[in-house]
Amino acid sequence: MKKLSITNIGIDNQLFVKPEYLIHPFISGNKYRKLKYNIQKAKELQKSTLLTFGGAYSNHISATAYAGKLYRFKTVGVIRGEELVNKVDSNPTLKFAEDCGMQFKFVDRETYRNKSEKDFIEKLKAEFGDFYLIPEGGTNQLAVKGCEEILKEDDNDFDFICCCVGTGGTISGLINSAKPHQKILGFPALKGDFIREDIRKFAKKDNWDLITDYHFGGYGKIKPELITFINDFKKKYNIPLDPIYTGKMMFGIFDLMEKQFFPKDAKILAIHTGGLQGIEGMNIKLKQKGWPQIE
Repeated sequence: MKKLSITNIGIDNQLFVKPEYLIHPFISGNKYRKLKYNIQKAKELQKSTLLTFGGAYSNHISATAYAGKLYRFKTVGVIRGEELVNKVDSNPTLKFAEDCGMQFKFVDRETYRNKSEKDFIEKLKAEFGDFYLIPEGGTNQLAVKGCEEILKEDDNDFDFICCCVGTGGTISGLINSAKPHQKILGFPALKGDFIREDIRKFAKKDNWDLITDYHFGGYGKIKPELITFINDFKKKYNIPLDPIYTGKMMFGIFDLMEKQFFPKDAKILAIHTGGLQGIEGMNIKLKQKGWPQIE
């Protein structure tokens, strides 16, 4: 894994970006971190198949599929939405995963809610044989262990660590590895505050908080002002942002800085967790709406 160079993006020398998305072209950012020890465990258990869950444009589905190809595992993706069964070729994420060898099982949204239920898992085993189970979004104890490795000694000078929040694994790892003087701020991509309980299952400290004002309507929702921000950010700093996670986080950080949320001399580190593969799929939706594209 290459050494990542933190980028200073100015703003009174306060804000810096840690480019985790550059770890790997297809297993990037937090997905690399989450899969690292799960892949090791699957090998130790001599499992030949990885099974996991995700939606139509899931970064986790894409990364798991490629990891399976790279490390010679069969992969199965249980995909939310029966209507997608005949739309794989027109969906960039699913097409990539299929090309990596992933087998799909499409289920309706009600069935998908049972993804953690023992009976549902047993039915999947009856259908696909023995497998190593990776939860939706990749979050489990081993994933958190991997995310604890994001922060290095070079990051000790930062006062605030900011990250996107989906299933809570990445922020949990950051919470556990942060120094006593550091505050972890999570920017949820989902509407609502329910993720706090999931984070508390893995986080060992109370040095964190969630900023819930920048979800733009909920998971997968987007507004023209966010597209403009993402495109302007890339032009100015040469750093691409995705519209589901990192774009919303960075929009939020800039807004909070403008509102003087952070102390004047505070140093802020934003963790760029990847997710760039989702831009192509989002642009298809934006084109259908007649909105500007993400560049």
